This record gives sequence, structure tokens and C-alpha cells, in this order.
Amino acid sequence: MVRKKSSTPNRGFRVADQIQRDLTELIARELKDPRVGMVTIQAVEVTPDYAHAKVFFSLLVGDPVETAEGLNQAAGFLRAGLFKRLHIHTVPTLHFIFDQTTERAADMNALIARAVASRAKED
Repeated sequence: MVRKKSSTPNRGFRVADQIQRDLTELIARELKDPRVGMVTIQAVEVTPDYAHAKVFFSLLVGDPVETAEGLNQAAGFLRAGLFKRLHIHTVPTLHFIFDQTTERAADMNALIARAVASRAKED
């Protein structure tokens, strides 16, 4: 038996992108948890069966652990908001994960700047 390819290629990416846009709006406008401040949704990864979604976020200010707790506690509320907006059969369970990419990039830039500065002093 030959399995038919999905009729909508990249559907998972489109669903993840839509979840990212809708979550950004829901968190900014409807979430009232004081632990959740200025959150930026960096990426969303959805499992092939749409049962789960990893939501990677970063912060402008605040404690990442507290914010992750607040977001994960509000996951049910946010999922219900997504259910009203998305027109798919299964809205994934949300799992919020702090994304340290921007912090690591800033640390790397600082290291590079120090190396360049020390080399300039030597020359």
C-alpha cells in the first residue's frame, strides 16, 4: 500500500506560524498574570499529530522561571483562546520554554568585543 502524501504541504509550519501570531496577541491583550511581562514568542514547534506545541519565548525584562510558570499555568486559558481562533480539529497542548538564544548571542558579542579590544591594545 502506498501512502498518499498530504494534500497540503508545510501545513505544520503554517499552523505553527498562526499559533505564534495568535499567542502573541492573546498574551499581550488577554493574559492578566503579573508574572508575565514583555514576552516575545520566538518560535512554535508543533508535533505531526498537532497534540503538543513547544512555544519558545524570550523576555525583555523579568524572571524567566517565573514567567514560564505563569505561561504554563495559563496554557489552558491560552489554548481555549486559540481554539476560538484556529479552524483546526485539534488545538495542541501548549508547553512554554524559555529561549536563551538572544542572551547567548549577547554574551558571544561581548566576548568578541573584549577579544578585539585586547588585540587592539596589544597592537
